[in-house]
Amino acid sequence: MLARVTTFAIDGVDPRRISVEVDVRPGLPAFTIVGLGDTAVRESRERVRAAIQNSGYQFPLSRITANLAPASLRKGGPGFDAAVALAMLAASGQLDPRLLLEVAVYGELSLSGELRPAAGTLAVAEGARRHGVPALLVPAMQARDASLVGGLRILGVSGLRAAVDALSGRVVPPLPEPAAGVSGGAGRGLPDLSDVRGQQLAVRAMEIAAAGGHNLLFEGPPGTGKTMLARRLPSILPALSREEAVEVTRLHCVAGLHTQGLMGARPFRAPHHTISAAGLVGGGTPPRPGEASLAHRGVLFLDELSEFQRPALEALRQPLEDGRVTIVRGQRALRFPTRFMLVAATNPCPCGYAGVGDRCRCGEAELRRYARRLSGPLIDRIDLLVTVERPDAEDLARAPQTSSTAIRERVELARARQRWRLRGTAATCNGELDAALIHEHVRLDERAQATLTRAYAVGVLSARGRQRVLRVACTVADLDGRTLVSAEDVLTALSLRQRIGDQVPVG
Repeated sequence: MLARVTTFAIDGVDPRRISVEVDVRPGLPAFTIVGLGDTAVRESRERVRAAIQNSGYQFPLSRITANLAPASLRKGGPGFDAAVALAMLAASGQLDPRLLLEVAVYGELSLSGELRPAAGTLAVAEGARRHGVPALLVPAMQARDASLVGGLRILGVSGLRAAVDALSGRVVPPLPEPAAGVSGGAGRGLPDLSDVRGQQLAVRAMEIAAAGGHNLLFEGPPGTGKTMLARRLPSILPALSREEAVEVTRLHCVAGLHTQGLMGARPFRAPHHTISAAGLVGGGTPPRPGEASLAHRGVLFLDELSEFQRPALEALRQPLEDGRVTIVRGQRALRFPTRFMLVAATNPCPCGYAGVGDRCRCGEAELRRYARRLSGPLIDRIDLLVTVERPDAEDLARAPQTSSTAIRERVELARARQRWRLRGTAATCNGELDAALIHEHVRLDERAQATLTRAYAVGVLSARGRQRVLRVACTVADLDGRTLVSAEDVLTALSLRQRIGDQVPVG
C-alpha cells in the first residue's frame, strides 16, 4: 500500500515542498529511505522504528521504501521523521491515508515517540501557506512560532500518538500560551548613550546612521570609545515592523539560534576578527547563513576591522551593495538576505596612535602595509567615516549631554518620513536607495546641487560615493523635518565621509 504526506525542506533559508511517499508491500523485512538525504535523514529509520513501536503501533515487518521527492534536491536534518512515521502508519493501514491529504507535517521524533522541535519551523509554516496547504502539524513547543504565519490551522502535538488523535479529530490541540519576555522592544535593556562623555561628532554620526540605515566606520586611537559607541547603536534603532520581525525570526530559526516567539529587537552581531569568509557571508556544507545574514535588518559590528582577513572583508562587497549574497555549491545557487548596517571600528595604524602628537612609532613601510588591509572598494561602500578622538578631561567630568531615548525619538520620526516617501517601493530607508530611487525621491536646492557638483569634480568622490553622499544628505534633511536637501546637508554628508588626512575642497 502507498501513502503520501507533505513536508518541507530548508534549502538555504527558503522552504521547498517535499512529498514523502511510503510504500509497504510483502517481502523480506527491509526499511530503505531514498531521495538524496544526508546522514540525519538516513538515521531516521531507527528513530521512526522505535517511535512507532513505543507509541503502541505495529511496525510493519514488510519491505518498506520511503521516498523524499523531488529526489534531485538534497535534504538534511531530522525534521522529516514525523512525516515518514505518519505516512508509514497510513501505508500499513493504521491511519486513514485521506487524513494526510490536506496537512503538512514537520518535526523530529524521539525513540519514545515524542515530537521534538526541529530548526526552521517558521520557514516551513511560510512554505505551507505559500503552497496552499491548509494545516500544519508541528511539535507543541513550536506551535506558537508556526502560528505567527497567518492563514494556517496549526496542530501542535506532543508525540506520535497525539498526532494521530489530532488528525483523526478525536482531540483538538490548543495553542500554547505565548512565553513571557520572548520578544524585546526597541532600546529596552540595552547600553545607553547617556554613558558617553564628549564625542558629539560620533554621536551625531550614529544618529544619522540609525535614521537612514547607513554604514559607519569609527577610526581613532585605542581607548577613545569606538567600541563603546558602536555597542550603543542598537539602543537608538527603531523597533522591527511585524513583517521585518517575521523575516528576521525565520532566519534565526533556520540557523537554530531562536526557538520561541517573535523577535522584536534588531539583531546585533559582533563576530571575532578571526572569522572566515564563509562564516561571515555564508557557505559551508550544507550552505548556511553567515553573520551578514544573521545581522539582516540589524547591525553587523566588526571591531578591529583592519585585523580581519582580507578575503573575508572583500566577500562583504556584494552583500553591502546588493542586500543579498549568492552562494554556489555543487550546482546549487542559494541566496541569503543581507540587508544590514555595517558598523566598524579600527585604529589608524599598527600602534594605534597615528595623528596623536608624536606618540606614533610606525615606519613608512608599516603604515603602507596597514593601509592596504582595507581596500578602496570596501571603504567606498561605507557612508560615514568618523574620526574618534581622545575626549578632554572636562568632557569626562561633564554630565551626560543626551540619552538613547531622546535620539531614538528623532530617529523614528525620520524613518517614518522615509517610509511615507518610499511607500510602494522595495526600499524602507535612505540607506537602501538605488540610483533610480535617488533620482526620483531626492530633491536638492540649487546651492546643494552646485556644492555636490564641485565636490565630485575634484575627483575624490566616485560615482558610488556621490550616491552615498546624496543618501546621507537626504537623511540629515529628514532629521530636520525638511523635504528639500540644502547645501548644509550636503556639506555635512561630505564632512562625514573623510578619513584621517583626507580633504575635499568644495569652495
